[in-house]
Amino acid sequence: MLWQTTLQAVTLRRTNMKYTTTLESIRQHRAPDWYHDCKLGIFITWGLFSVPGWAASREEPPRLILERGFDAYFRENPYAEWYLNTLKFEDGPTRAYHDRIFGAGLAYEDFQPIFEAESRKWNPAEWSDLFRKAGAGYVVLTAKHADGYLLWPSTVGNLKRPGYFSKRDLVGELAAAVRAQNIRMGIYYSGGMDWSLNPERIDAFHKIYSTIVQAPEHVAYANAHWRELIDRYRPSVMWGDIMYPAAANIPELFAYYYNSVPDGAINDRFGTEFSIPLRPGMNPPGVHYDFLTPEYSSFDDIQEEKWEACRGIGASFGYNRDDDETSYMSAAAVIRMFVDIVSKNGNLLLNVGPRADGSIHRLQQDCLLGLGAWLEINGEAIRGTRPWVRAATTTADGIGVRFTQKRDTLYAILLDRPKVPEVRISNVTAVPGSPVRLLGVEGNLEWSQNGGALAVRFPSNLPEQAAYAVRLTPITTRQTSARSST
Repeated sequence: MLWQTTLQAVTLRRTNMKYTTTLESIRQHRAPDWYHDCKLGIFITWGLFSVPGWAASREEPPRLILERGFDAYFRENPYAEWYLNTLKFEDGPTRAYHDRIFGAGLAYEDFQPIFEAESRKWNPAEWSDLFRKAGAGYVVLTAKHADGYLLWPSTVGNLKRPGYFSKRDLVGELAAAVRAQNIRMGIYYSGGMDWSLNPERIDAFHKIYSTIVQAPEHVAYANAHWRELIDRYRPSVMWGDIMYPAAANIPELFAYYYNSVPDGAINDRFGTEFSIPLRPGMNPPGVHYDFLTPEYSSFDDIQEEKWEACRGIGASFGYNRDDDETSYMSAAAVIRMFVDIVSKNGNLLLNVGPRADGSIHRLQQDCLLGLGAWLEINGEAIRGTRPWVRAATTTADGIGVRFTQKRDTLYAILLDRPKVPEVRISNVTAVPGSPVRLLGVEGNLEWSQNGGALAVRFPSNLPEQAAYAVRLTPITTRQTSARSST
């Protein structure tokens, strides 16, 4: 019987618990190999905000903040998923847009029946097929964003707004669809910020943290949601956002997750104490994490800690109907960014923002498909790799090069089309007589060692690509990094 099978599974988990409810215990957990290996995830930001699908700015957040400050950032937020907060600026552009399109009498929560009617058109198999073609190893869906609306039919009702959840199990259906494509399912949940429980307008940097809901009943509410998500969907990634209530027992929650999903991974946004981030795009560190999550940001060099760059194809995570060719990244730009991230021990969590009916903008699809087509040829230089002894160098004619490696193989990835037939890659020494190959091209390349540079002759019929991966086997012993474990 089903209930007996479930009971046996729960009993088995309890008798084989590896992690206890202490920081010392959960800090033994590390990012799993699958997470290191797959490199690419797809973020999906979808919810009631997808109905209006609009943001005042199309400037990426770091640039907008740098040029105009936090006042402009909150008032003209480029994140369409923050529509409810920007709507609270009575004289702001979002309020003007809302009143003109929907009328002043329509409240944000009135988008719920519209979203639920539209989302009935959604076909999760179309998403999973697109993400497979993009080469993704995992997806992360916003099960609850800061507006408090749930994308699954929870048994834990909203503390102030009954029925504030999708009647269709969007989380569960996506999980089934992506797993059918051998893609892992991850879940995003806004744990500290919930505007359905605390409607105070965020119009200053410190309010991101001062508005976090700290009431005891919210601690129980957020914990109950996470336990339900873990029990029901077994997410491979537990992706929290904007801190967590200070009174929560984080080690207990994480131990529950790790004992349920031993090869799961947790991000760094479960902090409970406010602190100023050390760099733009970073978050106050959580009490424990498997990976860092710079947002619309990156690192300059290889990081010892595993990390994941998260960003949209445009300046927003949620769908912004004003995005077009001028604001969406091209596949070529994403590929070059992706290679740079991987060379520095990072993953890329690239976001798509669907419309309310689940359809994805053609330009977002084109970007994903272009990335996937490149990975079909060059994925060997990305998946399963680790950083080398250095992340980057340049060719003699100024083209950027990024390095990745496997146990006995080095990949030098050129971030542009070579301008000359013979490409000189500085700071690389090949083993005499070893083959040098260009991925996607038959046969070995002619090469010679020119001091500290490797001179490689590229074919004249070079295919048009955003980046070119050169494979060297084997790597000289003195150039093999201790990071190589694949």
